[in-house]
Amino acid sequence: MRQRLRAPIVLPCDPACSVLRDGAVDIEEDGRIGYVGPFSSAPGEAVLTELTGILLPGLVNTHAHTPMTVLRGMGGDLPLLRWLQDVIWPAEARLTASDMHAGMLLGSVEMLRAGVTTSVEMYFNLEELSRAVLRTGARAVLTGGIIEAPGFTWRKLLDEMNAMIDTHGLRFGPGDRIELGYGPHSAYTLSPEVLVEVASAARARDALMHIHVAEAALEDAAQRESHGSVPRLLESIGFFGGRVLAAHSIHLSDEDIAVFAANGVAVAHCPGSNAKLASGIARVRDLRAAGVPVGIGTDGPASNDDLDLWEDIRLAAMLARLSTMDASVLVASDVLLMATRGGADALGRTDIGALETGRWADIVHMSVDSPAFAGGVDVPDVQLLSNLVWAAGARQVQDVWVAGDQVVSLGETTLVDRAEAQAAAGAVTRRLIAGG
Repeated sequence: MRQRLRAPIVLPCDPACSVLRDGAVDIEEDGRIGYVGPFSSAPGEAVLTELTGILLPGLVNTHAHTPMTVLRGMGGDLPLLRWLQDVIWPAEARLTASDMHAGMLLGSVEMLRAGVTTSVEMYFNLEELSRAVLRTGARAVLTGGIIEAPGFTWRKLLDEMNAMIDTHGLRFGPGDRIELGYGPHSAYTLSPEVLVEVASAARARDALMHIHVAEAALEDAAQRESHGSVPRLLESIGFFGGRVLAAHSIHLSDEDIAVFAANGVAVAHCPGSNAKLASGIARVRDLRAAGVPVGIGTDGPASNDDLDLWEDIRLAAMLARLSTMDASVLVASDVLLMATRGGADALGRTDIGALETGRWADIVHMSVDSPAFAGGVDVPDVQLLSNLVWAAGARQVQDVWVAGDQVVSLGETTLVDRAEAQAAAGAVTRRLIAGG
């Protein structure tokens, strides 16, 4: 039977970032939203749940390597390229499929508890990752990592990705919880010929391509010398044309931004990881002004080092303001939409990221029993959004639904025991530290 959630505040995350007071959200039997609006106008009969606080869409983490929870803290004070080449890639080559399952399971629990219902992953052993996500009840876009590095061969990884999509289809699982795509690592780890082959396979299957672009100033020196920039290289070889999500995209020129806009490329902005690795500050204002869809991502939990997207929401606004010396360049409503509706737009998805009729019922209930809301919710809309974004955060997440199923209750996951997930991931970490 239809479920009806009633709350003092409902944030549909429509383009205007409206604030509905005494609102309701109906969850239909198929796990989709049937109604969003004033409680007084809700149609028909439904099983009613009265909530205090705020309802909003589940957050969309547009760039992550979540199984790296088992690598958290390793090489944490190194710059990007040394961190990757000297610490992370050698450690990843020692991970088994079950290790990746343990890391993904813990990270999925961590994200759900922070109100993140969808994550876009670039990693390996997607069968194990999908099994972990389905265990927690979360949603994920799993893009198979394709790279040429110690322990990895691009051809084998690409063939495995093709076979998995051809077997399962692009989406599967209850509520279409799993979407599959391609994760060519970067233009500095793959040749133009390989990138062309990956792009051809992805376009043939209408699959998302998820690639690192211009993360560190010196990572792609050879590509810059030969083509001027990575965006121009990718355009020249015909990589664009399908669904492309460019992670980081920090070191872009005006021409690069125009290339992204002309080719419909979206950006996953990762301010926390970019700051921790001293990679730089992305030109978010200019990207948005050019019409480039921009979502927010955490990056991996070994480079951020957590999966709390609320922290990155705040950092996105603060770093944009600092880099432009303009306190109005990104306001609370802007970054809230970037983490919800904007993240869905960056993926080319119209079924998540907002509380709208027909979208999946991915819903977060946040408590207002907090100093952040000392003035209550009967404050002006702008102040309410400001308090939510700047002063509240993940600690206020109480309940979470994905495709209408409650997966977090009173701050803890309902389908997976957090202590057991932590113990399993911890065992992997201790083995790696011991050299196993």
